[in-house]
Amino acid sequence: MTPQTPHARPYRGVPADQRRARRRAALLAAGLQLLGTQGWTATTVRRVCAEARLNDRYFYENFPDRDALLLAIIDDQVAQGTAVILSAAREAPRHPQARTRAVVTAVFDFLTTDPRRAHILTHAFPLSPLLQERRVEIIRTMAAIFAAQTHETLDQVTLSDTDLELTGLTLTAGLWELFTTWFRGDLDIDRDRLIDYTVALLLTTTELAAPLHHRLR
Repeated sequence: MTPQTPHARPYRGVPADQRRARRRAALLAAGLQLLGTQGWTATTVRRVCAEARLNDRYFYENFPDRDALLLAIIDDQVAQGTAVILSAAREAPRHPQARTRAVVTAVFDFLTTDPRRAHILTHAFPLSPLLQERRVEIIRTMAAIFAAQTHETLDQVTLSDTDLELTGLTLTAGLWELFTTWFRGDLDIDRDRLIDYTVALLLTTTELAAPLHHRLR
């Protein structure tokens, strides 16, 4: 007979894998609370476990170290934000202005409904080399969404895929810094004005595609 790996028994009717998933969720929630209120230096294994009311044994059951937890927190928030962007784009009309405004508004709503997200943007990312590395990947992801939406909403895209990617990277990186500056309180404009500006910038960029292509030939 072939030996079988024993399965952990349910505890109080809850299967082992479900208990582990709950502990992981509790650790992520605790990490988000600390990272989003006190910063990345305060988000230690000990403090996360205390916040989650779990033994550190359960931490290492889910994450090899603190860096893995921090990246998991960021990746979870990025996944939620990406879903918000794609949902807003999907529900908006196939019209550049309407869809751009819907997406930009959705991004601001996502960042402002939970103040911890803005705190992570303005405090955690600039101070953490680990998160700075992840920032590059996030910008590439957002640039790819920009390129896909450009193809989706415009009847003709004159830029090559490479030049469109460069444009998306330039816009995404610039807007990241712009939003960070605004959330930090260093721009004396209100939310509606910043949304209007962002929408206008994105639309103007698509209108400049033809002359940009002409100069690149």
